[in-house]
Amino acid sequence: MRQNAAMSEPRAETALRVDRNFAARVDWNLLRTFVEIVRAGGIGAAARKLNRQQPTISVALKRLEDHVGTQLLVRSAQGVELTVAGRALLLICEDMFEAARMVPHQVAQAMKQVQGLVRIQMISSIVSPEFDEAIATFRRRHPAIQIELRVSPWRQVLESIERGEVEIGVGCDSGVRAGLNYEPLFVEVQQVYCNRNHPLYGRRVARLNDLRDQGFVLTGTDELDTITRLRQRYGLGTVVNGLAEDVHEAKRLISLGVGIGFLPVLAAEDLVARDRLWPLLPRDAEPSYDIYLLSRQVPTRDTPTQLFLDEILRRLRARPQMSAS
Repeated sequence: MRQNAAMSEPRAETALRVDRNFAARVDWNLLRTFVEIVRAGGIGAAARKLNRQQPTISVALKRLEDHVGTQLLVRSAQGVELTVAGRALLLICEDMFEAARMVPHQVAQAMKQVQGLVRIQMISSIVSPEFDEAIATFRRRHPAIQIELRVSPWRQVLESIERGEVEIGVGCDSGVRAGLNYEPLFVEVQQVYCNRNHPLYGRRVARLNDLRDQGFVLTGTDELDTITRLRQRYGLGTVVNGLAEDVHEAKRLISLGVGIGFLPVLAAEDLVARDRLWPLLPRDAEPSYDIYLLSRQVPTRDTPTQLFLDEILRRLRARPQMSAS
């Protein structure tokens, strides 16, 4: 088994020769060409993408390998395969290009010349300390940048980001859409609540089927797929007493006794503490799902948006990640 594993690893043509003057001697454009070859999946594909002749790309790769002192790529039937040295260099190049991309943003920040607008579209009733702290800190650091928060159903959040109407969103998704970055923000949990005058107040429902005949308050297009599937599975909400297009208004109708309904636990906890709402489901029956910080996968974005993303991503990636799955 060890022999086969060793044979599957691309071999370098020559032993590694360490060039102590590498940074001064290397043509930095060769690094960009190397990354394009890897991304394109082959020398020919990279040549077409860069609008250059294939021999020119091959020569550039050979020059870089001479500078590095070892083989970086091996041609295969599928295109090219990275050697161990090639994988290491690719990671370094990606870090370098990311640092270069951030230069204008960081320079503008250092000179305190950043102005503009950060547009964020989000679902209603988001409760996230990291998100709130990022906004507060960002405002103190960049008082000339405005922050605009738009609230909409979750599908509109995704569509607005995809169309480029906003760069940042907060919401959920039942799948993964190409072109979007998904950074877990927190796990949201929902409950079914009734108000204090409801016959079920003070009781726990053993089975969701027991709520089949109850009048519900629904949230229309703001309802998440997770909740819709759960309702349909157990026949909940077939009797509709009220309809609200966001969580806050659904909470109002439920607390006023119009019907029972699903609400995020964090959004309802103030009325639960005041005995105006009662959770009907046992803890192990509460549906949960991930709420994401969403952004477009674009090579460049305006400086205010990039700086806000940096602010909140630092906070999110410094904590242990949790998932609803």
